[in-house]
Amino acid sequence: MSDAPKDAPSDAKGVCVVIGAGDGVGGAIARAFAAEGHPVVVTRRARNLEQLEALAANIRAAGGRAEARGVDAREEAEMIALVDDIEAKIGPIEIMVFNIGANVRFSLTETTSRVFTKVWEMACFAGFLAAREAARVMTPRGRGSILITGATASVRGREGFSAFAAAKAGLRVMAQSAARELGPKGIHVAHVVVDGAIDGVFTRSNRTDVEDLLARNVILKPEEIAANYVWLHNQQRSAWTHELDLRPWSETW
Repeated sequence: MSDAPKDAPSDAKGVCVVIGAGDGVGGAIARAFAAEGHPVVVTRRARNLEQLEALAANIRAAGGRAEARGVDAREEAEMIALVDDIEAKIGPIEIMVFNIGANVRFSLTETTSRVFTKVWEMACFAGFLAAREAARVMTPRGRGSILITGATASVRGREGFSAFAAAKAGLRVMAQSAARELGPKGIHVAHVVVDGAIDGVFTRSNRTDVEDLLARNVILKPEEIAANYVWLHNQQRSAWTHELDLRPWSETW
């Protein structure tokens, strides 16, 4: 792939890595970038590898290139090895998407130190590792996008979400710091606040009215979220978006 600036034309498509891919937003993002011609690597923890392999196979069946990797994104050595392996065997990483949620609800007095630490590791520390390792390989090329999924909790805390809000808020300000540092080096860092219920297995297992919500456009559709990630990556450097919020028209905010 050329070392030309990101907004220069190029026929080569760099690799899109999605950290935290599943049936919902992460999977939709992977499919969207694959449809744009990017080789895609989707990751989750190894215990979910079978589901991940199914996602990769689905992308390949649609004509895209995709591989699944079982990775614990909280482990520094695993993230370093993942990035090195992709660069050596698949191609230069052009897009790094961090999409781990870790949404849990406990009252403050019921939030153990273990819960707080684990949520922070998944939703904040892992995001730092993903961004750092992406920057390590993108900086010499002077191009790339680091796209980070946030939540309502990124910008305000609510009762029962002290651990989740602390982690997501930390992830948000990490993204701000990374954007200021990496923007002048040609790397676009964007943080996406996803505000509202999202169609997927979790929502459908807890609600019976999802089809009605979809018909009325009052629930987030993963494919529409994913389209915005592709748009962010394709933005021209003179008008980059750092923070984007996505919510249904009906959402109170």
